[in-house]
Amino acid sequence: MVKNNDTLFDDDYNQPLASRLRPRSLDEFVGQKHLVGKGKILRKLIEQDRMSSVIFWGNPGIGKTTLARIIAQQTHCEFIDFSAVTSGIKEIKAVMNQAEENRHLGQKTIVFVDEIHRFNKAQQDAFLPFVEKGSIILIGATTENPSFEINSALLSRCKVFVFQPLSTEDIETLIRRALEDPRAFPDLKISMDEDSIGILARFSNGDARVALTTLEMLVLNSDTNEEGSIKIDQSILEQCIQKKSLLYDKNGEEHYNIISALHKSMRNSDPDAAVYWLARMLEAGEDPLYIARRLIRFASEDIGLSDPRAVELAVSVYQACHFIGLPECSVHLTQAVVYMSISPKSNALYLAYERAKVDAIENIADPVPLVIRNAPTKLMRELDYGKGYEYAHNTKDKLTTMQCLPDSLRDKTYYHPTDQGLESKYKQRLEQIKEWKKNHSKS
Repeated sequence: MVKNNDTLFDDDYNQPLASRLRPRSLDEFVGQKHLVGKGKILRKLIEQDRMSSVIFWGNPGIGKTTLARIIAQQTHCEFIDFSAVTSGIKEIKAVMNQAEENRHLGQKTIVFVDEIHRFNKAQQDAFLPFVEKGSIILIGATTENPSFEINSALLSRCKVFVFQPLSTEDIETLIRRALEDPRAFPDLKISMDEDSIGILARFSNGDARVALTTLEMLVLNSDTNEEGSIKIDQSILEQCIQKKSLLYDKNGEEHYNIISALHKSMRNSDPDAAVYWLARMLEAGEDPLYIARRLIRFASEDIGLSDPRAVELAVSVYQACHFIGLPECSVHLTQAVVYMSISPKSNALYLAYERAKVDAIENIADPVPLVIRNAPTKLMRELDYGKGYEYAHNTKDKLTTMQCLPDSLRDKTYYHPTDQGLESKYKQRLEQIKEWKKNHSKS
């Protein structure tokens, strides 16, 4: 039973397409297989009607509200739908009192709070005693990090389930379902080629609501023939999403071509070209977190210790993209791309690892020198584990001549610093260290 929203499961065709096509069961639910796939814990809780208070955390349009409504249908609970925007403490307390009465009658109550992060501390505190007593099962949905936006006392009594963005394949499944489900467009026969479905899915960037809203716009702006059929082609698709040559092709080749162009433009210290390729990717619907991850890699692979702050900036930009998403995070990505482009370049760290990787594979069985092994037991000490170990902090220069490489690789050099940017200072320091070790070597 639903309170406060009598049309929660109404199939009124005047509702938006995303509402008309809400899944009615777990079997219809798309995505979040790590939570509701066969045998997963949340699915078991729902199917066994053993729900406890939970927080659903994730981006918009990925199924938080939909799953809460499925829980309402599949569990034997009173279901109350709350909006953090329109409900105050007075309304909360009234509903909580009703839930307490239900508890005495042996009836469980689920309270679903959308955008729970919008509730202030006092409003969130109003739920706490009823959650503690078990008067209600609280399901809160939030797009914000619960650690920062939900009271610690309330959060500690809820299990947090993290929802992942829907994959392109998930969105494509939803689009195909919408083209076939009679609830979507009654009395219309709609066709859409696979390339267009793929373009729309990628444009939606993991958001089912965006995909279905755009699909509805496509249908409304397409011509119907005499048989009541509509064919959605790429020309109308490009008009509706305002993308033309920017769109990636289906097989993904252009996706990799453009990320390569971005990477090589930054490596070539060309900020204008880099920003252009960034814009091409974002305007074509690329996931900003994908770009941010590539920037983190670039910061160490192509800049490294010539500017150690590059990786700090890249990680910060990734966090910014995660927190606010598009379109706002485009400026953060631009900041990172320009910074990487004009930074001094060094691939010394990348080359160091590649050299070491070859030796690590070829010498995988080489033993760790005894001198740098831990010796937590008497037997290990008797076997000379750690014998002769020198603690660098106890020396005057904070240096020792201890051999840390296996004998077969003794004196091997992997890291060759450049003279670029700050790496020149690290190069000078490394040369001093090597000179000290050479002068103090006993061999």
